[in-house]
Amino acid sequence: MATDTQIQIVREAPEIEAYKIGLLEDAKKLAGQPITLPTQQIAQMSGLQQQAIGAASPASGGIGGYQPYLSTAGQTMGGAAPNITHAAQAASTRFGQAAGPISGQQISQYMNPYQQAVQQEIQRSFAQQRAQAGLGAAGAPGGPSAFGGSRAAIQQAEIGRNEAAALAQSQAQNFMQAQQAAEREQQRQMAAAQGIGSLGIQAGQSLGQLGLQQASLGELAQQSALRDITTQFELGKQQQGQQQAILEAQRQSSLAQQYEPYQRYAFLSDIYKGAPSSQQTIASSTAPNVSPAQQFLGLGIAGLSAAGGAAKAGLFG
Repeated sequence: MATDTQIQIVREAPEIEAYKIGLLEDAKKLAGQPITLPTQQIAQMSGLQQQAIGAASPASGGIGGYQPYLSTAGQTMGGAAPNITHAAQAASTRFGQAAGPISGQQISQYMNPYQQAVQQEIQRSFAQQRAQAGLGAAGAPGGPSAFGGSRAAIQQAEIGRNEAAALAQSQAQNFMQAQQAAEREQQRQMAAAQGIGSLGIQAGQSLGQLGLQQASLGELAQQSALRDITTQFELGKQQQGQQQAILEAQRQSSLAQQYEPYQRYAFLSDIYKGAPSSQQTIASSTAPNVSPAQQFLGLGIAGLSAAGGAAKAGLFG
């Protein structure tokens, strides 16, 4: 007993299927075409960066720019030691001369140059006293005998003693004044020796401080220069970064242009995937014993339907 067999074929509409086939063919052709990717470029250093690097070189006084200041400071500080040594030697000499006991020669330098005239004046004064005493004895009633020889001699002796005492006092006073003057000179010499030593030490210390200030000035000068160089380099770095951003933007733009067709095909592919499925059902009833010719005829009809849709879509010219 023969039975009917129902064959059901589920497929998309010929127009949609033709679009997808055409998309696959075009995508295959596009994928077969080689793409020359743009070379990734690195922006060169800007002019400010190159100038900063040049300014930092030792030849331009950047790195190591403090060296001339250190050399000058070394020379200045080197001059401190000889000054101190010279002052110490001069002070030692003066102190050695002044530290010893006061000699008679030193005292004699301060003796009153008119001492001899003073002594002569004293002697003349006492000579007048002797003469007056002699005249007094001679004019007395009874002559010299009125006093007696012993009294006149005593008077003359007293005058002589007073004269000797006056001369001795004058000489002692002159000596004391000369000795005091010599002592004052000695103290002045010792003070001068101390002053010379102090001045020498102060001069050496001043030179040392000046040398340190010169060295500090060199350090400050280099730090200031390096800060300027760093600022200049950072500004140049920003310029380089801007140029790098421009190069990268150009590269990305070129890549986007080359991959734009692929994006369009991907866009279409997404649309096709999301399009609602339009299915066509072909039903036929045949005898259970279907010959191969009949089967081929049925598939051929479906193929003709798809070909017709593709022709309608313009995929085959």
